[in-house]
Amino acid sequence: MACVTTQPNDSFAAPAAGPPTEWVLTLSCPDRPGIVHAVSGMLAQHDGNITESQQFGDPSSGLFFMRVQVESHASRDELEPAVADVADRFGMTWALDVVGRPMRTLVMVSKAAHCLVDLLYRERDQGMPIDVVGVVGNHPDLADIADFYGKPFHHVPVTSATKAEAEDRLRSLVAELDVELVVLARYMQILSDELCRDLNGRVINIHHSFLPSFKGARPYAQAHDRGVKLIGATSHYVTGDLDEGPIIEQDVERVDHSRAVRQLVALGEDVERRTLARAVRWHAEHRVLLNGHRTVVFH
Repeated sequence: MACVTTQPNDSFAAPAAGPPTEWVLTLSCPDRPGIVHAVSGMLAQHDGNITESQQFGDPSSGLFFMRVQVESHASRDELEPAVADVADRFGMTWALDVVGRPMRTLVMVSKAAHCLVDLLYRERDQGMPIDVVGVVGNHPDLADIADFYGKPFHHVPVTSATKAEAEDRLRSLVAELDVELVVLARYMQILSDELCRDLNGRVINIHHSFLPSFKGARPYAQAHDRGVKLIGATSHYVTGDLDEGPIIEQDVERVDHSRAVRQLVALGEDVERRTLARAVRWHAEHRVLLNGHRTVVFH
C-alpha cells in the first residue's frame, strides 16, 4: 500500500530542545497481531509519550485503523523514517502531522451563506483548526462575507459551456494556494468524475438531507412530500457518484405534519452548518480514516 504523508515543511519540525512537539499519527493496514506493539515501541524509542490512542479492527474489511497523539522532542526528519520502517513491515497507509496545525482550506459556495459564515466564525473565534486561504463562488453573492473575514474571494462562474474551464481554474487555485482540503459549503454544482478523482479524500460536502434518502435537488421538498418526521443533513467525502461518497457525520431535527417546506429549510440550515462543522473539524484533526466506501471516525 502507498505511503501517504502531509507535505513536509521545516516550520512544522519539532525543536531539538525546549517543550516537546505533539504529533498525530494515523494509519491503516491489514489487521494482524503486533501492530500496536510495533507502533508504540517505535514511538518510545523516539522519546515519545503517548497522550491519546484509539484503534479499531474492522472484521468485515480485515483492516486495522489507529490514531495516536504523542509528545516527543524528535523532529519530523527523525520520526518519518522510523514510521516508514514500521509501515513497510505491516503494509500501512499513514500520515504524520503536528497536532492542531491549521489545515489549508478552500471553501466553495453558491448563494446560501449559513455554512460559510459558520466555518469562518469557528475558524476565527472557536479554534477550528483550518486556515481558509480562499473562498470560491460560482456566483458573486457571498463576496462581502469573505471580505468581512479577510478572505480572498474568487468568482468562478460555471455554465455547461465553461464547466471544464472552471474546474481547471479550481485546480490552479488548489495548486497555487497549497490547498489540503476543499469544502463544498452548499456549493450547488456537481464536480466532474475527473476532478473528484484528482481530489480524492480531500473534498467534503454538506448535503441537505439524511442520505441515502432524498438525493439530488430539492431534498426538503422531497421530504415534505413524503411526510417525514425527521429531517437531517449529511456530510461526506465527494466521489464521482452523486451523494454516494463515504459519510463522515449526520444529524437530524424532529418535525411534524404542520411544517411547511420553508420551515423545513430554515430548520435544516441549522442542522447543515453544525453537521458540516463537525466533519471539517474531525478531518482537520486527522480523526477520519477511509475504509472503502465507509469511514472510521475517532471522536
